[in-house]
Amino acid sequence: MKTAVTDRTNLLFGLFAGLFLLALVAAFLLDSYYVLAIPFGALLLNAGWRNPSLVFYGLLFSLPLSFEYSFSATLGTDIPDELLMLLTAGLFVIYGIYNRQTISRDIKIHLLIFLLTILCGWMLVTILFSTHPLISVKYGLAKTWYLGAFVLAPLLVFTNKASIRTAALLLAGSMLLISLIALVRHGLTGFSFATVNKAVSPFFRNHVNYSAMLVCLLPVWFAFFHLTKNKVQRWFILAVIGLSLAALFFSYARGAWLALLAGGVAFLLIRKRKLVSAYILFILLAIAAVFWLRQENNYLRFAHNYQRTIFHNDFGDHLVATYKLKDVSTAERFYRWIAGVRMISDQPLTGFGPNTFYENYKPYGVPAFKTWVSDNPEHSTVHNYFLLTVIEQGYPGLFFFLILLGAMLWYAQHLWHRTMDPIYKTTSMVTGVMLVMIITVNCLSDLIETDKVGSLFFLCLSLLIAVDLQTRKNKTVEQIN
Repeated sequence: MKTAVTDRTNLLFGLFAGLFLLALVAAFLLDSYYVLAIPFGALLLNAGWRNPSLVFYGLLFSLPLSFEYSFSATLGTDIPDELLMLLTAGLFVIYGIYNRQTISRDIKIHLLIFLLTILCGWMLVTILFSTHPLISVKYGLAKTWYLGAFVLAPLLVFTNKASIRTAALLLAGSMLLISLIALVRHGLTGFSFATVNKAVSPFFRNHVNYSAMLVCLLPVWFAFFHLTKNKVQRWFILAVIGLSLAALFFSYARGAWLALLAGGVAFLLIRKRKLVSAYILFILLAIAAVFWLRQENNYLRFAHNYQRTIFHNDFGDHLVATYKLKDVSTAERFYRWIAGVRMISDQPLTGFGPNTFYENYKPYGVPAFKTWVSDNPEHSTVHNYFLLTVIEQGYPGLFFFLILLGAMLWYAQHLWHRTMDPIYKTTSMVTGVMLVMIITVNCLSDLIETDKVGSLFFLCLSLLIAVDLQTRKNKTVEQIN
């Protein structure tokens, strides 16, 4: 006897078979194999609807493995993670609408969600005043699926400790795989500084992006070591940590090394309830430094010799050149930072518009700081996310971002001291340390908008909300009992 389940299965099989045949014919007529991806995308969508968590976990695993791909001179994407972001965001939005009870009132009114909403609301305002509206609108659309994939989706997935553990293992395990590949490839060239970018391609654009994600995921392995009691597993995790540290060393990225140190300091500050105080002090010192550099054009003291700023193939020479301000990457940073600061006075309220720095900064550059790479064929930005935010979204945009970041640091510190559950306690610590590392690398780069480090930032936000709600619920249960 046929059942309703059998009938539905037969119907789905018929639909997917028919769709595949149509795609096959279309691919032949259009001479395009990309059309064949449609039926497989439909299968993935169906599987995702039946079990959305699997798609989300697949997205996390794909993040370190993804690579940039250009379909044309004007159209490029990251494969496969950006496609999975779209799928994940779409699935969970539909799932949230279809099952409204899954998004609890506690999530909707959470302080971090409120602050994130304000930040995104201001971003929409700045898009209206953008100097290049089309570019800013594209940025706004991309932001929506980032938020859907890395804020909404994890809030619906991270409902217990097992889901958090699974997500951490998939993400850190995938990064470990890339680290092994990079170390082997790099070792074949003698771990040369000149070949490090080639060793991490095509998964990462350069060694800076690679090292940033690598260092931010290191705390996850320390967490596994702390929570694991099995001796064999602890030795294995120690080996992984050692290998990751070696990979970080051979990444030759100064910002990531500094982030590792900052992460260690953050660990101590969280334990002593001093993290938020240190964050406020950091902001005040940064403001004071900017005012001093602008006063009487003090920044001109650091002008370099255009002819003597060079790229070094030897890392030792690279470090010496950095100290003497003769390294081209350091010199180019000064050039763009100064141009960026000068831009602010022209658009202090709404900025130039999201993702429009490249289109506007060159007239503001100071010739004394120009380098031989200032033509910027890669269209890279200002290399400081905080400065980029105020340039593109004005002082309110920076203020809202700093408030959100401060609130996230406060929650990480507060949750670590509040909860006694070892997994949630460790999760809070790892999140706080990772946030400080993200802050550090973004003082020298602008990686919040990238699929690698940007995803980690929004995952940190989701984790803090999930841990807060779960530990609040557990505390209520304990009080009742």
